Amino acid sequence: MTVIGWIQILLYCAVIVALAKPLGWYMTRVFNGERTLLSPVLRPVEAAIYWIGGVDERREQHWLTYTVAMLLFHVGGFLIIYGVMRLQAVLPFNPAGQSAVAEDLSFNTAISFLTNTNWQNYGGESTISYLVQMLGLTHQNFLSAATGIVLAIALIRGFSRASARTVGNFWVDITRCTLYVLLPLCIIYTLFLVWQGIPQTLGPYVEATTLEGAKQTIALGPVASQVAIKMLGTNGGGFFNANAAHPFENPTALSNFIQMLSIFALGAALTNVFGRMVGNQRQGWALLAVMGVLFIAGVAITYWAEANGTTTLNALGLTGGNMEGKEVRFGVVASSLFAVITTAASCGAVNAMHDSFTALGGMIPLINMQLGEIIVGGVGAGLYGMLLFVVLAIFVAGLMVGRTPEYVGKKIEAREVKMAMLAILVLPLMYLGWTAVAVVLPPAVASMANAGPHGFTEVLYAYTSATANNGSAFAGLTGNTFFYNLTLASSMFVGRFFMIIPAMAIAGSLAQKKSIPPSAGTFPTTGGLFVGLVVGVILIIGGLTFFPALALGPIVEHLAMAAGTVF
Repeated sequence: MTVIGWIQILLYCAVIVALAKPLGWYMTRVFNGERTLLSPVLRPVEAAIYWIGGVDERREQHWLTYTVAMLLFHVGGFLIIYGVMRLQAVLPFNPAGQSAVAEDLSFNTAISFLTNTNWQNYGGESTISYLVQMLGLTHQNFLSAATGIVLAIALIRGFSRASARTVGNFWVDITRCTLYVLLPLCIIYTLFLVWQGIPQTLGPYVEATTLEGAKQTIALGPVASQVAIKMLGTNGGGFFNANAAHPFENPTALSNFIQMLSIFALGAALTNVFGRMVGNQRQGWALLAVMGVLFIAGVAITYWAEANGTTTLNALGLTGGNMEGKEVRFGVVASSLFAVITTAASCGAVNAMHDSFTALGGMIPLINMQLGEIIVGGVGAGLYGMLLFVVLAIFVAGLMVGRTPEYVGKKIEAREVKMAMLAILVLPLMYLGWTAVAVVLPPAVASMANAGPHGFTEVLYAYTSATANNGSAFAGLTGNTFFYNLTLASSMFVGRFFMIIPAMAIAGSLAQKKSIPPSAGTFPTTGGLFVGLVVGVILIIGGLTFFPALALGPIVEHLAMAAGTVF
């Protein structure tokens, strides 16, 4: 660990905090239907979309109608992705002549991209055509990210409204999010990435001759546009198999820093949106502080573990940290920081191979995901996941002082607590349940590249990543099998929608309640006591439901490495 390394980490945190307020101000205006700088250009386009779709933008929806509209919207997304993958061989923009994708892999990939997971059981440059990358995957990257954001906005409206039966209009919200937020930012972002050296072309792959005289095929394609939304929308699916470690996806230290910023930018800004919409920006800063405490702790542990390496590496004279699986152009600190960021958010893009991290360094990404990726989290998903824990924390606070729990003027009652617990507990049910099956089923065990605790962690990481809608992997596991394609798809589906539906039920319940003015007995929710309470509740719930299974693989492996044993 070095001073320069910590300066990079602190600089990153400072920029994220600085971006939260202006982005939060802009998004608040967008979702409130107020005029923005882009309105003169985009308002006619927005109105045309409503006219074509038969949408009355003044008519809002009950939470149940809002949720059903979202689910039907995803049915359409699934059919588009699955269809273009199965028909890939006969569709245009396929210069490499990619064949149709197998049924089970197409099913897995369709579920993966519409749930904002972007788990990839394939190598993009050897499996997917340009058309499928654009029409199927990049297209869904925009819409799945927009869905997460608008669901968070609907939950915020539940807290901010009083005696209301509606939480907004799904079709209006997702149109505005895509038009006014994601598209403009991604256009600028794509141009920056092209400047940094990322390809953006429909031309064929290039044949090159190496210095040794061998022939090499260099894959190209419309890469920059996909990388922009994969990072900004916390999608994470790489155009190339090596993802953000590939020089055509992440060529420079500057592109790496900007990509890390873009992963957190919108998620952090949504905390400010929350504060603005409930009428007290300090509420948003308190939520961001909770996220920040957990984030800094995770970065410190991962950076320490990777910077110190292992006993075996040090005995071989390989000092200076664990560089296995890392790009030299990024080094230990940028790789460690990226790993924590991408798993704290539901991004899943990687600039280093997590399977090659030290045992404790690889444990922190697991913790981030098994907590539900609430440390900033996926765009929108991180905020509504954090608010579920806030509901539980406020409930605990109410029990301790003998008062009905209140948060931003709303009573937290049995219905909200039950829905929050349902959403949180469904996550360990999926990844622990499927891991238990996979480590005893012979075809599943055959996919493990390593035996012992590390092999167990590969399987646990896969189901954790899928359920948390992250998409990163301990790449030693061969996931493109019938068993893993189907079971990982089920984890992704449940992890996304079985968390969304209870969150929306909470939104509808809160919106109907009257707003209660604060009194002398109201628990303050903007100070250090509240931040500490929420952090404590998160860690306690994590300790009871997540960490026992989590610790088994990485901690045993760490102890074995310390003793000089290599799995």
